[in-house]
Amino acid sequence: MEKVMVSVSLAVLLGLVLLFIGLFLGVSFYTGREKVSPFECGFDPMGSSRVPFSLRFFLLAVIFVVFDVEIVLLFPVVMMVGSSWMWVSSYLALLVFLVLLFGGVIHEWREGSLEWEM
Repeated sequence: MEKVMVSVSLAVLLGLVLLFIGLFLGVSFYTGREKVSPFECGFDPMGSSRVPFSLRFFLLAVIFVVFDVEIVLLFPVVMMVGSSWMWVSSYLALLVFLVLLFGGVIHEWREGSLEWEM
């Protein structure tokens, strides 16, 4: 029990020391408006919020999020392939899911959502 308390105390003490070192050293490097202002993907954060925003970029971002979530859903299935816990119905469900996923990609491709033009 004594070793645990010493370890926790040292971890807290080291964390506080590093925190204060960072606070004292970090304050001296802030010079100018550009260093203090946040950088928002090339947009001026101090300007108007009513700038025209590309809807094609938004659509591409939404498509990326949807397909990224679907790939995350496929990861556990890929880890289970080949094990004795995977039954024929699981393979059939995986096949249906992949066909729907591929159909969505083909639909987005034909619609032109995956083409990026400035």
